[in-house]
This record gives sequence, C-alpha cells and structure tokens, in this order.
Amino acid sequence: MRYPRFLHQSGTIGFIAPSFGCSTEPYKTCFKEAQRVFRKKGYSLILGPNCYEARGIGKSNTAEACGAEVNDFFLNRDCDVIIATGGGETMCEDLPFIDFEAIRNAPPKWLMGFSDITNLTFTLTTLCDTASIYGPCVSAFGMRPWHQAVEDAFLMLRGEKRTVTGYPGWELESLKTEDNPLVPYHITEPPSNKICTADPANMRGRLLGGCLDSLAVLCGTPFDRVKEFNSKYASDGIIWFMEAYDLSPFDMRRVLWQLDSAGWFRHASGFLFGRSVRFGESDMGLDFYTAAESILDKYDVPILMDLDIGHLSPMMPLICGSLATVSASGQDISIEMDLV
Repeated sequence: MRYPRFLHQSGTIGFIAPSFGCSTEPYKTCFKEAQRVFRKKGYSLILGPNCYEARGIGKSNTAEACGAEVNDFFLNRDCDVIIATGGGETMCEDLPFIDFEAIRNAPPKWLMGFSDITNLTFTLTTLCDTASIYGPCVSAFGMRPWHQAVEDAFLMLRGEKRTVTGYPGWELESLKTEDNPLVPYHITEPPSNKICTADPANMRGRLLGGCLDSLAVLCGTPFDRVKEFNSKYASDGIIWFMEAYDLSPFDMRRVLWQLDSAGWFRHASGFLFGRSVRFGESDMGLDFYTAAESILDKYDVPILMDLDIGHLSPMMPLICGSLATVSASGQDISIEMDLV
C-alpha cells in the first residue's frame, strides 16, 4: 500500500470538483471561509477550474472536464494534499477519463472526500494501491468553530492523527442554510452505536469501503478490481466500512447481496456501518440492522452499525487502505490505523 506524504507546515492544498462544485449557497460561502481559514494557518491553495462550476449533470462539469481536472492535480499540480469540494450524483461517469495507470506510477497524493467521492477514494485504493481518506469535503472546514471531527480530519491530513474514536453525539437535522452557512453541527442525538454481534467486538484488517450508493454502481464495471485487492491483502483481512445516502432498508439489502455475490466480502474480518439519512426507517418489517445481518451473518465476523461514518455528521475520518485495529464496547469505539 502506498501512503502519500502528509501536509507539512506552509504546504499546499489543492481543491477539485469531480462531483458537485461549490456553485450555490451555502456551499460557496463555506468554501470561501474554509479558504480563509487555511490561508490563516499558513497554507497555499490551488483551486481547480471546476470548483465553482455547475455545468454538468449531477456534478460540476462534463465527465471529460472533471476527469481532466483529476489527472491534472494528481499528475501535474504542485500540491501536497487534495480535498474534494463536495459529493454529488454522477462522478462515476468521470472514471473513463481518469488515467489510473499514470496515477499509480506517479508519486502518491492524499485525497479526502466522501459520498460520491467514493468513486475516487475507493478506486485510488483498489486500482492504484494508494491510501486515501474517507472524510469531510471542503465545506465542513468553513464551519465556526470546527467540530472535533473536522479537527481530526485536518490532523489526519497532517499525519498527526491515526486513531479516531466516536463522538459524544450526532446531528439528525442540520441548521445550515443559505442565510446561515457557517453554523457548526447541530448535535442533538446521543451516540447510537449498535454491535450486532458479540459485545465487546474486536477486529483487524485493511480498511476498505465508502458510500454504498456509489459502490453498487462500481461493482462489475472495468473499475472493479476488488477481487484482486482482496487476494493481495487476504492475509490481513478486510474491514469493510460502508454508509449510505438515501438507500432504503430494501435497497441496502439488495446492494449488499450484489456485492456479496460479486465476491467482494470474501476475506472480510469485520463490517462497520454508518448512519443513513434514512436512519430509523423500516419497510415491511425490514430495518437496516436485519438488512445487513441477513446477508453478512454467514461470515461470522463482527458487525457494527450506526457509527459516526458518513452522511449524518459528525464523521470519523478513515484511511482507506490502512491496516486497522477496531475495538468496540457498548457506545465506545476506537479505530487505530497503521500505515503498513
């Protein structure tokens, strides 16, 4: 596994928009405030040409333009780390225009983002054997003040944080609006961790995963090299971390069945699930817990759900590709990531 150099003091941060750009409020103001904060901390910034665009369908620009921006920042631009401007809907269409072979042979760079950015965080790891960070997109860095999860993500980019823990509460409904764009997370809910298997739960393996909405689309395409990745790291085992944007319990069951049938979970040593924006829903007696357990129980490994991963903030930043040790008991969880 290739681990990029971390962001050094007075280093350069690059911003790209392979999915949505910051073309509307509150994201535009959040992005500008994040830039102000980073500059105040002493960093130089490079903005890709699509950061403020809204020309594409479900993303900032055409697939060709978005792919070109990715290639430019990974292969040409002199930046230390790259942060995505936002998630979206159709980043998968960029993939044919991204030169993964050249990226694999170039010096690695950290990329951080989540949601639709799974199309790049996941493929960097599985196609280019390069670690990435599944963490907040740039607008989160515009909040005042930073939540501990945002601080953790920044420290991870700097190489000063490799162990994360769950947070004291989470946000069910955001207060961020066009007129009030910089508000912090609206923490109203207590920790909700659910250990579906024996408590306490411990696991060790390579972290791999992302947003299920995107993973399902990648499965079976030319950009699906999961079997090869699994084989390479079979002796380590794979800890799958997954979360969803708007999948229903039945959607989740179908997606997990698809990935399971494709052999993705063959060497699983554990499963970590974040909270969906449809948290708490059930349909015809099927809830998210049963949807996951009914597909994954056969692996006889720990299954943890409703963790601080993904769309219901805050989110623990995770190094995709790292060798992780996970310890969970009740509402306490610790994820230690080794860069080996």
